[in-house]
Amino acid sequence: MDFQPPERSKREAMQKSECHRDVQLRNRVTDNCDQRTSSSAQIKHRTIVQQRKSSSSTSSPESARKLHPRPSDKLNPKTVNPFGEQSRAPSAFAAIYSKGGVPCRLVHGSVKHRLQWECPPEKLPFDPLLITLAEGLRETKHPYTFVSKEGFRELLLVTGALEKAVPLLPRLIPVLKAALVHLDDEVFERGLNALVQLSVVVGPSLNDHLKHLLTSLSRRLRDKKFKEPITTALQKLEQHGGSGSLIIIKSKIPTYCSIYC
Repeated sequence: MDFQPPERSKREAMQKSECHRDVQLRNRVTDNCDQRTSSSAQIKHRTIVQQRKSSSSTSSPESARKLHPRPSDKLNPKTVNPFGEQSRAPSAFAAIYSKGGVPCRLVHGSVKHRLQWECPPEKLPFDPLLITLAEGLRETKHPYTFVSKEGFRELLLVTGALEKAVPLLPRLIPVLKAALVHLDDEVFERGLNALVQLSVVVGPSLNDHLKHLLTSLSRRLRDKKFKEPITTALQKLEQHGGSGSLIIIKSKIPTYCSIYC
């Protein structure tokens, strides 16, 4: 039996220990690689499954319509979704219009839009339709802006509009005032035009209510871009309201010059 010096035995033992540690380290590295490869494969599988589900759900005609709505859907009251993102808190007019409460629909042409009434406007009751349309003047989204503005104008053109509109003035004036004090310039312009249209129909009957509207007009006169349209509107109010309207206008807007001066 050969004799091995103690030092040689120690070196061999250390070498064996190091070899054992190397083998363990390689095994751990291999295990980690296997785990990462497995996790990567699982993630890739889940991604492919999700993509297949997404493509199958968006391939249906109904899903395609939701993703790419037709322009005409915005114009048809039956397709206006009151729970959609664009109208989560619908106004009173939007809610009524969406339910078909306004008896007309928007017909859009290549040049301009028009309204098509379900029956001749002269056969429609002004109460509450005229007030509802006046409420819609404060809308800022299509198609409500056009329907309210054009519907209000066309309703006042029918035969017998004077007799139907005058009893509604106490309820109409606060609604028109709300449009005239609105911060949106286009809403104000629609309210101003509606006021003139109403004046043409009811004439001096509007004088008792003018004082409630002139304050907002006086404030807007400070804006140069509204000076001309407001002055023109005041002239129309005087023209159709007679001498009594001039006194009321001058009391609220002293700088106004009569059309008869």
